Amino acid sequence: PPALEPTTRRLRVYLPDGVTLVASTQRAQRILETSHPPTYYIPQADVDMRLVRPASDPRPSFCEWKGVAAYFDVFAAPPDAAGGSSPVAKRRVWSYPTPNARYAAIANHLSFYADPFICYVDDERVVPQPGDFYGGWLTSDIDASSSPSRPRFGGKRGVKGGPGTWEK
Repeated sequence: PPALEPTTRRLRVYLPDGVTLVASTQRAQRILETSHPPTYYIPQADVDMRLVRPASDPRPSFCEWKGVAAYFDVFAAPPDAAGGSSPVAKRRVWSYPTPNARYAAIANHLSFYADPFICYVDDERVVPQPGDFYGGWLTSDIDASSSPSRPRFGGKRGVKGGPGTWEK
């Protein structure tokens, strides 16, 4: 099963404009899975929930370890009397409202795909995990020899998610 641990690293999530702060915390939970960069779960209390709303497409997903996930859309501004703006990102935030017991610490937390957001771990800008399925945040401490100019993270085969990284 994936490891779950608290982290006090400073995490920040901005809208793609790079100005609007959606989330900031030093009280996150971090999940570590084999061949994946960490996925961070931020307490809802540290998220501007005026910008995050249940997804217009309510389909859940299922993780054998964590349980049933719910998804959220993110908006550039809080809703106004006319109903608000169009989402900046659809289904790019998720949570486990009632996670399996082993992962109870991520209840009332949200996890953000690094793309299309601008995310930081401490002062380092995050590189999104390759592919569009997993939501890991790549930073230089994943593999000491990696960098944004050399996107081969996590060792010889890289991290799971991009083309050719999944063996059957």
